[in-house]
Amino acid sequence: MISRLFISNYALIDTLEIAFDDGLTIITGETGAGKSIILGALSMLLGERTDARTVRDASRKIVVEATFDIAGYDLQQLFDDNDIEYYEHECILRREVAANGRSRAFVNDSPVSVALLKSISTRLIDIHSQHSNLLLSTQAFQLDILDSMADNSALRGEYVCKYEEWREAEKKLKAVKSQIEKSNQEQDYISFQLEQFHEINLKENEDVELEQQQVRLSRASELRDALCVVDNILDSSDYPVLGQLKDVRQNLLLTEDAMDETKGMAQRIDSVVIELKDIARSVQMAQDALCDDPARLEAVNDRLDTIYALERKHSVQSVNELIGIQRDYEQKMLSISNADACIAELESKCNALRSEVLAIATIITSTRKQAAEMFIAQFTPLVCKLGLKNIAFDIAFQQIDLSETGADGVEFLMAFNKNQALMPVKDTASGGEISRVMLCIKSIIARSMHLPTIIFDEIDTGISGDIATMVGELMADIATTIQVMAITHLPQVAACAANHLKVYKTDCDGGTVTGVKPLDDNDHLTEVARMLSGRGLDDAAINNAKSLIDQYKRR
Repeated sequence: MISRLFISNYALIDTLEIAFDDGLTIITGETGAGKSIILGALSMLLGERTDARTVRDASRKIVVEATFDIAGYDLQQLFDDNDIEYYEHECILRREVAANGRSRAFVNDSPVSVALLKSISTRLIDIHSQHSNLLLSTQAFQLDILDSMADNSALRGEYVCKYEEWREAEKKLKAVKSQIEKSNQEQDYISFQLEQFHEINLKENEDVELEQQQVRLSRASELRDALCVVDNILDSSDYPVLGQLKDVRQNLLLTEDAMDETKGMAQRIDSVVIELKDIARSVQMAQDALCDDPARLEAVNDRLDTIYALERKHSVQSVNELIGIQRDYEQKMLSISNADACIAELESKCNALRSEVLAIATIITSTRKQAAEMFIAQFTPLVCKLGLKNIAFDIAFQQIDLSETGADGVEFLMAFNKNQALMPVKDTASGGEISRVMLCIKSIIARSMHLPTIIFDEIDTGISGDIATMVGELMADIATTIQVMAITHLPQVAACAANHLKVYKTDCDGGTVTGVKPLDDNDHLTEVARMLSGRGLDDAAINNAKSLIDQYKRR
């Protein structure tokens, strides 16, 4: 339940702090006093969009903060999953809006997204207004009513997961069919391209090797001459380097016994000689390997021309990239060849998943039909107490294509007069009738939805007299299990209050501001009398108010 609400710098509200108790809290006040403003501020905590124009003073930000007692509402996992500090008995939600429209949200002083704020706040409070009556004619809301009665959230969660898996499989099947159809249309083209690739028979890095061969063959004479010069210098001339090094070694050996400076130099020369001999042998072998081979050069040039032409055709720059394209074509041809088997496998998977989805949907349908029977049994006598004694009510089920909510199309059918055919709610109910119907629905599902707090915003519009009294008593009855707040202009409803708050406007130096005053028993009596009389108070209005209040207390 909500225990405290703080509002600052919002519309007509400068600074306002309201304490709430459990039971039925009635909120009254003159038209325009600011009751809807308070609800508008509270709606910010429910994730509603904000309007920078509601900022009262542009130098300050709007702050709306509410404290909730959350004991027993199984919220710890939600907090843990989102890394928010969890306190067993208290949760503080806050929303801030600057004059530029920038909004920030907090849960227990941890910054959160507005979506997460909404996810938490909608588990704590439900605001029901006249506008909410329009929901009654929507299938989504009607399904929600039945699901809340059926308490099948775990089953529906399992269904949604399996449904999404099935839809993803269907999507993949469609994509594969589309790709195969496209490949079939391109089959002749792909086959032609592959034939060309197979005919050329490319090898990885072949272009690099051929280019090296091309350079070697085209410069064979030049390279051979260079190697010949090296060979002559090292080993084949009249005074080769290796021969001269032999003389160097001998002379160094002659000095070693007399000079420390030259000791070991002969051995170092030996190492140089070994390395140079190896180089000389390698040069001779390379020289022997070089030969003029015009036929081979022509073959290499032809092969490279073929490769370069294919690279230009496919807009790539290497043989390895061409081989990648070839493999893609081969994979497409393989897919075409295996198309029937692939599609059959995917279709089998889709059919199996659909069967699983349908099986869960069938169970959900069963829970909803059982819930419908329970709901009808509770709803009909309850709504009769609110003056709709001739009401007839039924819930029609129709099997529809599988969707995210199951396989059920539902329609709430009502007749408010004798011998009247059952019709959809939107086609048969007046505003006052819809308000009473919705109040009864909320009273039934409030307990099953496990909501700590529900707020009724003038949903008693269009009713009066004894019916208004019964509406107030029904709200009070709901308030025995959850916290209920009701904004009302009806004295019969206000008389049922366990707690009474009056909203008022006053003028001050800074302009007109909205305030809230908790009423004690005497003030409560006076306010109900004012609502009865409409103008000045007299003894008759006071006595009527006292009678209304006493009548409720005696029930």
